[in-house]
Amino acid sequence: MATWCVRAIRQGSSIIASPLLVRATPRLLCTAAQQKSSGTGTEEEKPEPSAAEKAFIEEKTQLEEQLKDITDKYKRALADTENLRQRSQKMIDDAKLYGIQGFCKDLLEVADILEKATESVPKTEISTANPHLKNLYDGLVMTEVQIQKVFQKHGLVKLNPDGQKFDPYEHEAVFHAPIEGKEPGTIAVVTKVGYKLHGRNLRPALVGVVKAP
Repeated sequence: MATWCVRAIRQGSSIIASPLLVRATPRLLCTAAQQKSSGTGTEEEKPEPSAAEKAFIEEKTQLEEQLKDITDKYKRALADTENLRQRSQKMIDDAKLYGIQGFCKDLLEVADILEKATESVPKTEISTANPHLKNLYDGLVMTEVQIQKVFQKHGLVKLNPDGQKFDPYEHEAVFHAPIEGKEPGTIAVVTKVGYKLHGRNLRPALVGVVKAP
């Protein structure tokens, strides 16, 4: 048995050391490498898409463009709707605040008449010696005070700019005159008071403005 093992080992060594096998090995390796490289190149090449695939890609591109266009139009429509809502809400709010503007202007004439009536009564005549005139005067004053309270309740504020700087947005100059002791550009005389409704100028005050001599 030992002798047979030794012979087998020797024969195996002679086969491995055979020059024919050694020469054939590099050729086999080259052939395998070429086959591998040619096989890899075939795998890397991509086949051209078929007509159906091209049509599918074109349709997909068109649908994506349509989706983008529709999305853009939708966003624009939302923005326009929001702007319209805000404008409508502002118009509603303004209507609530300034809807009584015409009515207030008519009442201002009544307030002016009451003010002129109280100013025209001589203060020396208002006494207990003349009870009828005193009672009438007190009634006019109470009416004037009450109407000013109603005005303030609805956002109508009286403007008496005597001694203030002239503001063309709130005052209307009736005349200009040099007045000693007063700064040019200030209001010296108020011929008719002005009014504001919720911060908006409803009627400018009629004034006389000091000018430089």
